[in-house]
Amino acid sequence: MKHSQERNFDDFHLVLATLICLSASSWLSAGESPHLNITTPLPPPAWAVMERALLDANAEACRQFYGKYFDERGYLLCVERWGGDDGPDDAIENCNDWPILHALGAHDDVLTLYRKALEGHFRQYTESKTVDVPFARDGMYYKEFPVMFDWLHNGEGTTVFNLQGLSDPNNDNFRQRVRRFAGFYMNEDPQAPNYDPEHKIIRSLFNGSRGPLLRKATGLDWAGDPIEVKGRFKPRHGEDTYEQMVEHFKDYNDVVGDHPSNLLATSLAMNAFMLTGEVKYRDWLLEYVDAWNQRIADNDGIIPTNIGLDGTIGGETDGKWYGGVYGWGFTVYDPGSGEMANRSTFQQGFVGFMNAYLLTGGDDRYVDGWRKQSDIVNSHSKTVDGQTLYPTKYGDDGWYAYGPSPYAPNALEMYYLTMDARDRKWLGSNSWLDYLEGKNPDFPLQALHGDFASIRQRHQLMLEDTTTPDTRLADDPMPMNPASVRSLIPLMLGGIHPGHKGSIIHCRVRYFDPIRRRAGVPDDVAALVEKLSKDSMTLTLVNTNQVESREVLIQSGGYGEHQFVSVNADGVSTPVDSRLLKVRLAPGSGQQLQLDMQRYTNDPTMILPWDR
Repeated sequence: MKHSQERNFDDFHLVLATLICLSASSWLSAGESPHLNITTPLPPPAWAVMERALLDANAEACRQFYGKYFDERGYLLCVERWGGDDGPDDAIENCNDWPILHALGAHDDVLTLYRKALEGHFRQYTESKTVDVPFARDGMYYKEFPVMFDWLHNGEGTTVFNLQGLSDPNNDNFRQRVRRFAGFYMNEDPQAPNYDPEHKIIRSLFNGSRGPLLRKATGLDWAGDPIEVKGRFKPRHGEDTYEQMVEHFKDYNDVVGDHPSNLLATSLAMNAFMLTGEVKYRDWLLEYVDAWNQRIADNDGIIPTNIGLDGTIGGETDGKWYGGVYGWGFTVYDPGSGEMANRSTFQQGFVGFMNAYLLTGGDDRYVDGWRKQSDIVNSHSKTVDGQTLYPTKYGDDGWYAYGPSPYAPNALEMYYLTMDARDRKWLGSNSWLDYLEGKNPDFPLQALHGDFASIRQRHQLMLEDTTTPDTRLADDPMPMNPASVRSLIPLMLGGIHPGHKGSIIHCRVRYFDPIRRRAGVPDDVAALVEKLSKDSMTLTLVNTNQVESREVLIQSGGYGEHQFVSVNADGVSTPVDSRLLKVRLAPGSGQQLQLDMQRYTNDPTMILPWDR
């Protein structure tokens, strides 16, 4: 019945298009997804030419970067170390944004290289062992995952992996790892009892494939084994000696119990649900996020940063809700600068709430707690010399660490999810949002110029880099990683950069090449998202090739979580009712489309369109 209705639907609009002599677009039969034919001539705009050139420039720069810093096995050419100064997470971060780059439409070499680097990475850091750090003596990775560390670092280390499914969900190794990694947090592996289902906690800030660390952490646990420093390495925290590296972490002790940054682990279950469709992954994710939502309510609207093993707020930090490593009150001495430093990571836990929001059809309760928290914190502002200052930290003496900007972590992410005006207030001026609101017309070209400059500058740094593998730490090549997608994510996808914390991507649309059966726009196709609202978007598609047509599949949402309702082309609005829209672009054609949509109405999936 469905197929019959779709055929009647397509035939009707083909007749309609013929009767009104639409030269720009018409609807054609396209099986499971509606099909739009664009024929309006459009000389390639500057932004379209620049997008295509930027994809190519990224790919070439990545090839050269890989050739310098990786060997034929995919191993990073560096001194392998464990720790928060430099460790396994830093090694694979050298391929940050490569999965997104390929999923945008860059050359298949990008997929081939980051896949090779990822496979090499798992082998390299399974073989790498500590001598003094007790829990990594049999390998820094076990079962291809960090043995136990905090999610500031675990999140960084899973960034590339968690985005591999954008282009490569059928990879056998990826599919096995997705299940295995999620299982570490669902008590499916008896060697990794990280989760307490009774109290709904991850039992330590340090957790991983060998389970939680249920004692106070030491500077050694964080800093890694002794190493020669001065004259050989330049640790990015600014230390000159190994002793300073240990001193940096000497107060990083209170790790027992749960912490909001553990919410980053929900992206593992999110990927497993999107890959398999098995509800156990969704159920665990929502159970864990719901528990944290309740803790916010129980703590008078502020997310606590330590939950004891008995489930009580502050249970491992003398009842202090603000206690613990990376907590609200975590201010420690930094030997690199010689000053006290305010360090917190609990804001990253919003990633878990974003995952829950996507899975529940945009349930507002997953943002409302964080929304109210910002209001509460900012209500403790004070005026000094006529200037309003806002707190960012809380300790034994109350609120502190005041600054001129309102407290608003995750403000962009929150507004992006809700598109609610009340969530716009803490953002102030934002060049991309200003563009979408019609106030910054030069943004596309300026943003693209910025990414070209980034590639050029990073490539030059690489050429000037004189380190050798035995004087190079894992994070040393990171500033030279050329992948530059900061402009392409908002411009092409209408999305926000996921950061380097193991998050999935949140975007309004994504593209697939139905001819080559791969993620990303086909050769010669460019896309520009010009407006976004709660229930619509304006998108211009261009075929820069003047002699060959191109076909592209547009997906509503990064993982098909949205639904196209209708499309308006040349003033004609036509129902769609699908998460996919197939578009054929005649040679040298282009057109602006208004796409009406319902957001967060579908279960997200990373299965490729032709495999569904």
